[in-house]
Amino acid sequence: MRQSRLAAVVLTASLTALTVSAATLALRAADDQTKLEPGYRSLFNGKDLTGWHKNPEKIGHGTGGSWYVENGAITGEQDPPGSGNGGILLTDDSFGDFDVIFETNPDWGPCSGFFMRSTDKGQCYQMMVDYHDAGNIGEIYREGLDGGGNRTFQIDGVYADVDKKVLKDIVATKSKPKKEGETIGEPQINLADWSKIWKHGQWNTLRCKVVGNPPTITTWINGAKITEYTSDRKFEDVLRDKGHLAVQVHGGMGWPKGAKVRFRNIRIKEL
Repeated sequence: MRQSRLAAVVLTASLTALTVSAATLALRAADDQTKLEPGYRSLFNGKDLTGWHKNPEKIGHGTGGSWYVENGAITGEQDPPGSGNGGILLTDDSFGDFDVIFETNPDWGPCSGFFMRSTDKGQCYQMMVDYHDAGNIGEIYREGLDGGGNRTFQIDGVYADVDKKVLKDIVATKSKPKKEGETIGEPQINLADWSKIWKHGQWNTLRCKVVGNPPTITTWINGAKITEYTSDRKFEDVLRDKGHLAVQVHGGMGWPKGAKVRFRNIRIKEL
């Protein structure tokens, strides 16, 4: 009888512990889901890729890459890992003027980006998320158009070993001209503050506001304004007043094998 009672007590305690553990996980998951600001709607349900599609035809980056939901985040990598085959994941809906907010936490090494007014072929205005040596996060690149943009700074890793496998810090410095006569603008942030603006290994909140055509694009990282860029061209032969949003897995062998990019809490306010 005593053994039966003891077993019942142990079982009850175990069930209570499981219940508390489940409740704790649920609370943590709830904390990870950012509340929608007034006027915004969510573009990602946190469970599957409903409302999104890969590039329908092969593009320069590849057949689309591998995209899936992992731990409540849209996760992308090359398909298969290390193959050089990348691509983009696009919203089914198209948008003109808008304010979009999302969170990202990429591994160090991938070249990614957030596409705005994109075609299914990935021609767009891109907010760079080039998270690697000589990379950039937050400035604009005219992807699949003319390669223009407003890159004024680059980020580089500071390593604890000569093989550059142990990353200990990331610094930002002004970009250098890639060809004779090229003019580099002045960064709109204090580059010495980069480690305060961007949090390595954590979720960072990025924001893009796009207005007009040619567009004026303003970007922020964790509340810090990174750039305000106005295109000098409309690209009316390729782009329309509206286009898709998209996230990118860059093609080619520069992407580290097994590295991933992650996006979550994507919400938009149409203007």
